[in-house]
Amino acid sequence: MDRISESHEAAGNRAGIPIEASLNYIEPNSEKPVYYAYEPPAGTPRSTGKFVAHNVPIRNAREVVRDLSLDKQGFQLTHQETAVRDFYDQNEVKTTYYPEVERLLKEATGAEKVVVFDHQVRNAELAKRGEKNAREYGRAVHNDYTAKSGPRRVRDHLPPAEAEARLQNRFAEINVWRPIRGPIESTPLAVCDSSSIDPEDFVASDLVYRDKVGETYRFTYNPNHRWFYFPRLEKNEVILLKCYDSKEDGRARFTAHSAFEDPTSAHDAAPRESIEVRALVFWPAEKSA
Repeated sequence: MDRISESHEAAGNRAGIPIEASLNYIEPNSEKPVYYAYEPPAGTPRSTGKFVAHNVPIRNAREVVRDLSLDKQGFQLTHQETAVRDFYDQNEVKTTYYPEVERLLKEATGAEKVVVFDHQVRNAELAKRGEKNAREYGRAVHNDYTAKSGPRRVRDHLPPAEAEARLQNRFAEINVWRPIRGPIESTPLAVCDSSSIDPEDFVASDLVYRDKVGETYRFTYNPNHRWFYFPRLEKNEVILLKCYDSKEDGRARFTAHSAFEDPTSAHDAAPRESIEVRALVFWPAEKSA
């Protein structure tokens, strides 16, 4: 048993007791779940599949932050200052923040190439008003890619010849998650230790866009899942979350995550404002092992 799992089991016997919170897991079903990334035609449900809330212990990841890694648990915390003034300005994010993320990921992973291809800002209040392209928080346990859709992203964002060459070597998809302003006081992000997820827990789900169909993972409940969060994240604190790794050698490949309602948040806590950037990370052939 590694130190993370040992300390997780021991948490109830010392300071730093986990909080108890509710996470939404999908119920097993014979039909493949579907989620529409846009408002579907009349009479078509936005999503299918039954989700059930389960109370789970969620541990303060700051207690074990030095033991966390992308290859073991699937996530880690790092720090980075940013020159971005307005994260709701899409042009500024693309011209200023994307290069910052590229540098951060190269330094954190040793990759030779990083391709930032997407970002999303989240703010529940703005989302309700339909302002600034903000979205609600993802409140179901999920992972952004599957064994099928991971390689597809490479073909989506690289020229055909380069894509096929890159697919022969190790690559990953990493989400870079940070507060737009801190500290985060409500609806933080919970992340699951990848090593605590069993193969039977994964449920592939179609993600339907107007022009294509992607695929993500939902997860069924497993009491062995080890959940963590970083309380009161500040703007210069960044979670790296590995959502796909092509290397199948026992390292973390997928990392379940979800927003959750923190029972310790004050009743007047500010709504969470965050940004997640999605990036492809490529290693050269000699560093694939």
